[in-house]
Amino acid sequence: MAHVVILGAGLGGLVAAYEINKTLGRQHKVSIINETDYYQFVPSNPWVLVGWRDRQEITIDLAKPLKKRGIELIVGTAEKVDPAAKCVRMPDGTQVDYDYLVIATGPELAFDEIEGFGPDGHTHSVCHIDHATKGAAAFEAFCLDPGPIVVGAVQGASCFGPAYETAMILETELRKRKIRDRVPITFVTPEPYIGHLGLDGVGDTKGLLESEMRNRHIKWITNARVTRIEADKVHVEEVNDDGTVKQSVELPSKYSMFLPPFRGVKAVRDIEGLVNPKGFILTNEFQRNTAWPDIFGIGVCIAIPPMGKTPVPVGVPKTGFMIESMVEATARNIAQLIKGETPTHKASWNAICLADFGDGGVAFVAQPQIPPRNVNWSASGGWVHMAKAGFEKYFLHKLRTGRAETFYENAALSLLKTHKLKAES
Repeated sequence: MAHVVILGAGLGGLVAAYEINKTLGRQHKVSIINETDYYQFVPSNPWVLVGWRDRQEITIDLAKPLKKRGIELIVGTAEKVDPAAKCVRMPDGTQVDYDYLVIATGPELAFDEIEGFGPDGHTHSVCHIDHATKGAAAFEAFCLDPGPIVVGAVQGASCFGPAYETAMILETELRKRKIRDRVPITFVTPEPYIGHLGLDGVGDTKGLLESEMRNRHIKWITNARVTRIEADKVHVEEVNDDGTVKQSVELPSKYSMFLPPFRGVKAVRDIEGLVNPKGFILTNEFQRNTAWPDIFGIGVCIAIPPMGKTPVPVGVPKTGFMIESMVEATARNIAQLIKGETPTHKASWNAICLADFGDGGVAFVAQPQIPPRNVNWSASGGWVHMAKAGFEKYFLHKLRTGRAETFYENAALSLLKTHKLKAES
């Protein structure tokens, strides 16, 4: 019997637990280590920020669905991965031994890299349900005495969709409350242009997102480096193409949300051969680490080089579909190793994204995510909002019932097709 341990129960880790369990069968053991006993649907956090969702609606208890599938849940924060001993060491001195380890921790949020940054500083976040809940309370207070809003991502960030979503959803909610005219909004991003998304654009995301910004009277600064954040202002440097500072700007702010840069979690950092200098897991085309071949990496925690040189550092996002393809490849490759075979399965790294704007949205399909692409398409419309809401409901239902092995891409493609056809009919 092989024991597969999965570190992290986010999107990648939880779906990996189901998929690996299904692929290997009950004769093998699957365990998952997670800091909490619940799963949170992070893509819904921008809705939490404005009160369209609450914590209970987008979190699920993990114990019951995992037990139903015979998957062991270990609640706790991993202290250190020990590849030589093939175990994960826990803070209480115990260890979880493994035959194969799948690292799916997601990132550590590097708020400490900028003065005044983060939920413990002067900005809000949609990276975690706790952050979004805190941000929602602050937004309610803000609406009683509104002022300027600054939203975006800081240098080194690699996830831009939620920043655009937050800006647009805030704008939509402010219009609903009839106070939009009292709130100047500025979008700040390290991207070289609006709609770059860390992917050098997909289809016409540049045109679509710039049009949305103009229609909603949202100003923007690209090639931006955030240097310091105070309670009432954000300090930003706008950078030229050659890296020199074009201008320094102080943006007044009464409410702000920025996506942070990511780094690897402490449990894996500084392990020779396993991670790069930022602590991201090094994997080959089979999602496997070459120095420690019993270890696989999936999701946001793996190392992917940036798309190319940009004046301000811009990372590459790891979308849900891209992560799911990593999960499928990993499950099948572990099954091959158990049989004594050489791994042959590779992730497709296709991307489909639904960016909701509250009363509309932008969707894009990139196959593969890294160009050149076979499919490079984007579109906008009210159907995107409906599609994301439908997908959220469907995905959480599948998780709650313990039936969420990989299905993500087919479900979303179906919703995209359905709502696009409805919009066009």
